[in-house]
Amino acid sequence: MGRPHSIRIIGGIWRGRRLPIPPGTVVRPTPDRARETLFNWLAAALDGARCLDLFAGTGALGLEALSRGAREAWFVERDSRLQDALRERISDLGANATVINDDVERVLSRSTNETFDLVFIDPPYEDRLEPVLAMLPPWLAPGAKIYIERSNSADDALEGLVAAIPGLDLIKQSRAGGVRYGLIELAK
Repeated sequence: MGRPHSIRIIGGIWRGRRLPIPPGTVVRPTPDRARETLFNWLAAALDGARCLDLFAGTGALGLEALSRGAREAWFVERDSRLQDALRERISDLGANATVINDDVERVLSRSTNETFDLVFIDPPYEDRLEPVLAMLPPWLAPGAKIYIERSNSADDALEGLVAAIPGLDLIKQSRAGGVRYGLIELAK
């Protein structure tokens, strides 16, 4: 089976809309089944939420959240082709969103007055997540939830990632195909 040229939004006001995957880019979109489970988990937290989509790629997670009632999304992506496609889709949809052209760790290292209710972390599977998770707390609103996606074969189990960063709790996790994913929150 070949690589898909687009991914669809699976729920909300933009259900069925396609998000293009520009040729020559390296993305691994979150499977529909994992996104459906994730957004079922987040149903009560979406209305009016501010979202931060790190390693945004196509923007599928942040745009899905906006489609289902989130107020705003910031997308951090360093590939200019993915940024251009994302900006075009945001404009087409009239989405309340910002695209940040930078490396995730560089963005998170900056001081901020901005906080987010939902954070999506779906990096290239070989990337280490401990530094990203350690930098994240100043960006989190009280009760914020963090989605993390990894390969089933990745060395860093979700439980181990959470245990390595004080103050985080793994509240849900599941698997779909070759992907395992979980929902984490800042301990209250």
